[in-house]
Amino acid sequence: MTQVPYAEALLALATMEGGPEHPPDAVEPEEFVLCELGDHDESAEHAGHLWTADTPDDQDLWLLWSGTGAHRVHRLDMLRLCPAVLRELVTRTVTTCAFFDHHPGPHSFSVTDPLGDLIAEHVHSEVRRLVSEGDGRGPGMPDAPGTPDTPGTPDAPGWPDAPGTPDAPGRPDAPGTLNGPGASGRPETPDVPDTDAP
Repeated sequence: MTQVPYAEALLALATMEGGPEHPPDAVEPEEFVLCELGDHDESAEHAGHLWTADTPDDQDLWLLWSGTGAHRVHRLDMLRLCPAVLRELVTRTVTTCAFFDHHPGPHSFSVTDPLGDLIAEHVHSEVRRLVSEGDGRGPGMPDAPGTPDTPGTPDAPGWPDAPGTPDAPGRPDAPGTLNGPGASGRPETPDVPDTDAP
């Protein structure tokens, strides 16, 4: 990981063909990049992708660096894309390598990202936790009409089910529910004659 040299990156983005219209929107003053190349030899430079150029010749802006601490050396370079592709015969998909041509180490489709996987798993577990709290409603999901907007409060008793859902035990039938009058699959109760009739 290294910090992006902000002034140099702005200059490279402003002067490159196919660069962003407003370079300060593409890079932050305190931005850091991780090396994307996976395992590679210490003699090879680390590399982080900065910008995908909008040009017909498929060149992107990369930050390359080597060394550590005070001996770290950076350079910004426009590099052609790697021509390698991975063809999956079973799924009929084609995945192109996202790195630059003649990059060290394996192609991007063979590189694993343990940190990215860890972050993704944390996000997924947090979403599952939030959904399991709040009565099955995820974050940002509206409550049923007529219920308070307090997180974790149950639905109002006696509120009719949504169309096509079965009634809960002990709840009255409501029009439009599976157990409501006229629902298919359940015979309607025939009219019973009035016993007080003469």
